[in-house]
Amino acid sequence: MEEKLIQRLEAAVARLEAISSTARGVATNEISRDLDALASDPAILAFGDLISQRVGRVSSAAEKIGGQVLDVTKILSEAFSAQKELLIRIKQTQKPDTQGLAHFLSPMNEVIAKANAMTEGRRPDYFNHLKSVADSLTALAWIAFTGKGCGMSMPTAHVEESWQMAEFYNNKVLVEYRNKDSNHVEWAKAIKELYLPGLRDYVKNYNPLGPVWSPTGKPATSAPAKVPSKAPAPGAPAPPPPPSASLFSSSPSSSRPKEGMSAVFQEISSGKSVTAGLRKVTDDMKSKNRTDRSGVVSAGEKEGRTNSPSFSKAAPPKLELQAGRKWVVENQIGQKNLVIDDCDAKQSVYIFRCKDSVLQIQGKVNNITIDKCTKMGVVFAEVVAACEIVNCNRVEVQCQGSAPTLSVDNTSGCQLYLSKDSLRSSITTAKSSEINVLVPGAEPDGDWVEHALPQQYIHSFNNGQFTTSPVSHSGG
Repeated sequence: MEEKLIQRLEAAVARLEAISSTARGVATNEISRDLDALASDPAILAFGDLISQRVGRVSSAAEKIGGQVLDVTKILSEAFSAQKELLIRIKQTQKPDTQGLAHFLSPMNEVIAKANAMTEGRRPDYFNHLKSVADSLTALAWIAFTGKGCGMSMPTAHVEESWQMAEFYNNKVLVEYRNKDSNHVEWAKAIKELYLPGLRDYVKNYNPLGPVWSPTGKPATSAPAKVPSKAPAPGAPAPPPPPSASLFSSSPSSSRPKEGMSAVFQEISSGKSVTAGLRKVTDDMKSKNRTDRSGVVSAGEKEGRTNSPSFSKAAPPKLELQAGRKWVVENQIGQKNLVIDDCDAKQSVYIFRCKDSVLQIQGKVNNITIDKCTKMGVVFAEVVAACEIVNCNRVEVQCQGSAPTLSVDNTSGCQLYLSKDSLRSSITTAKSSEINVLVPGAEPDGDWVEHALPQQYIHSFNNGQFTTSPVSHSGG
């Protein structure tokens, strides 16, 4: 009896195993067919070609350069590969809400964050290369376009606008290495063609209205909720409660009590006595009638104020030639007679965190960078590539010879003195104000003629495109 029962159980188990293996085989075949279909999708194939051809060209040029340029190019390749994976998942996923979309795109955003981290801190040697990649990767955000009301430009326009931000730094690479190293020039040209026309044309041809989500796919997973690993110890404060559901409700904002300045204006316009709680100021409380107050500052108080200079925590000053290629001038304060006279056309000059000082460069150098300086004056004879002024405040720069390019970025207050040999220089400005250019007068001994560069612009939409012109002010 027991043997027959055991035989029947073994037969039943064998049948169940056969059914299970058949089901697994069917599911595996279905998944395989889905993956094959996605792999042969024209949009996925086209994006794969974009990576192999355009990104591959940038990587080939970066391998010849090495260093940080190669590192940031690897991040660029990783970001495009992450977007390809997202495009495949989109064809299998239903369109998520705003929070779900942010979680869905997090793998690509984490890669882009690594590129941005490389540009932070002290300005590296290949800063323009790093900024070109970091700013250009914002173009990949076209995949987050969900409709006209999402606050983004159309996908194709978004790619073009993102590249315009990165092109400022990419052009600096072209100018700096135009006659020095063809590998850097090839890298800069390759990264531009990656976006224009590469990514732009791909988006225009396959996703002009944004990515196409699957209406029958699986729902996108939202960000997982954080669960405490263990209960709080006895006597310890309880963890804060989760946020109220009203924070994510779709009710109009007028139904919730106003906060901040909106509440202030609402109370003022309500007609209530907003001064009811204020105290009455009597004559003896007024400053002019008080005998315990005086306008004289005591010597001790004055000394205490003057003994706390704002640059007391600055690093030690430095003026030296590093590795025979780069002059470094750092943390100079109140030094009016700084001079670099033993220099050549292969060397660069980097001026960092100097204040109320004057530097003379008595010779031809390759490149000059003035970074995070205040009330700094620089006089140079001639530069081969460019003179760059970045993150500065109230600086004066005089060119006594020639300079192909002068660039001013994120600077407030800049005086540029040009010689007759440098009147054909190209001046590039971005996020800067109060920039004046002084040129020699018509007479040999005449006064300098000052020209203010515009910082306000008018953008007009005409004939299907925007035209930009500086704001002109005229008195009448």
